[in-house]
Amino acid sequence: MRTAVQAAKAAQKVYMNFTQEQVDQVVKAVANAAFAESARLAQMAVEETGMGVAEHKKIKNEVGSRDVYESIKNVKTVGIVGEDKVNKVVEIAAPFGVVAGIIPTTNPTSTAFFKTLISLKTRNAIVVSPHPYAVNCTQEALKVCEEAAVTAGAPKGLVQCLTMASMEATQQLMKHPDINLILATGGGALVKAAYSSGKPAYGVGPGNVPVYIERTAKIDKAVENIVNSKSFDYGTICATEQAIVVDRNVAELVTRALKKNGAYILSDTEKLAMEKVISPVPGKVNPKIVGKSPQTIANLAGISLPEGTRIIVGMETKIGKDVPFSLEKLSPVFAMYIASDVNHAKELCLSLLQLGGMGHSLSLHTETDAIAREFAIEMPVSRIMVNTMSSVGAVGGTTGLMPSLTLGCGTFGGNITSDNVTAKHLLNIKRMAYGIKEVNLPTHEPTSSSGDDVTEQVVSSVLQSLGSNDSVDPNVVKDLVSEIVKKLSK
Repeated sequence: MRTAVQAAKAAQKVYMNFTQEQVDQVVKAVANAAFAESARLAQMAVEETGMGVAEHKKIKNEVGSRDVYESIKNVKTVGIVGEDKVNKVVEIAAPFGVVAGIIPTTNPTSTAFFKTLISLKTRNAIVVSPHPYAVNCTQEALKVCEEAAVTAGAPKGLVQCLTMASMEATQQLMKHPDINLILATGGGALVKAAYSSGKPAYGVGPGNVPVYIERTAKIDKAVENIVNSKSFDYGTICATEQAIVVDRNVAELVTRALKKNGAYILSDTEKLAMEKVISPVPGKVNPKIVGKSPQTIANLAGISLPEGTRIIVGMETKIGKDVPFSLEKLSPVFAMYIASDVNHAKELCLSLLQLGGMGHSLSLHTETDAIAREFAIEMPVSRIMVNTMSSVGAVGGTTGLMPSLTLGCGTFGGNITSDNVTAKHLLNIKRMAYGIKEVNLPTHEPTSSSGDDVTEQVVSSVLQSLGSNDSVDPNVVKDLVSEIVKKLSK
């Protein structure tokens, strides 16, 4: 780890002198190389982690490379990046230095691509700490990036990956004196460790995203989007919908549409069995279901699924740590709640967010823009996706949001930003400002008496107390008082 940081720091000192043209050449080469290897690395990630769907991880890799590149390619990150000629303020970009990138097991290659690209675009070096269950595929992703960068003219050592991942190594990396910023994507404990490291850090919170199907929604399209989103990479994106909240007026239509799209709705007995699989320990999700297929999860619960099942749905009424279906499951398993009206839907969504998704995302399907805006204003989330797949929409795949695989939760979720983190978050912006206004300072008049005035007042008081005694010389009294005042003022 220390060797990796040292090499990255040395390379960054050289790289920070690159021109914008040179930087852009490096970034483009890395993005192209990463995009070209998307399919191979997706397959490698699935084989190593046992999570997700290779075809879907390929799409994630493409978003993390091509889409991210397209969103940042024209951004100025070197030298003067902005100028207000009226107010005579000039903005100059400066890199942070060496970035520590913490990579999750759910998105081990796409997140590596993304963090590398935004670091290189801003003339930073990056040292990546892979998840212990995804070391090989993350290393390979970084190798692709490093080789492309060097071929394009970047100094060797700019992109580093720890070869032996562990929590201890990660914690030591985050505290290393030559690390200037932490990009932490992972579980709550990891993000807390990043914030506790004493370093500037961008951490992200959990999702537990509710999706509300309002009664004016186009039901068939809404359900198709929701099932596609939930089954995408077996639910491993943190912005994936976790609980369906449906208006009671369209509940029957939604249920039929769910079945039509490959959803299996559990019986009461099956739901009890599934609860034990989802959360054997109250408040904690079983890691054996994360990123697994519906069939694998059903087998763990002793449930037989019809052929073609894409997601599993359990009808629920309660929300809490001891209610497994209400937790963030990161798998193709849904809770479904019936809301009596819009206000009840808000209450359910808020309770789900408070359980474990404050500040992250909320999804909504409606044809009434006023209701969408009402939710956007009132819900404590940073992203509200309307009439689209939440999982892909939140990362910028189907929306106009900035393409990113690190989604800030704002102060709702204890994060410093509510943005989709991108290149601009890895820049120091210096400002040069000319004087353009004159300030007239008021003349300061002393409010206290001077030393001489004090002396005269004391002498006068002494002489008055002695009366008309001619034997007292006023000059002698004045000299004595002056000496006393001098001593007291020291």
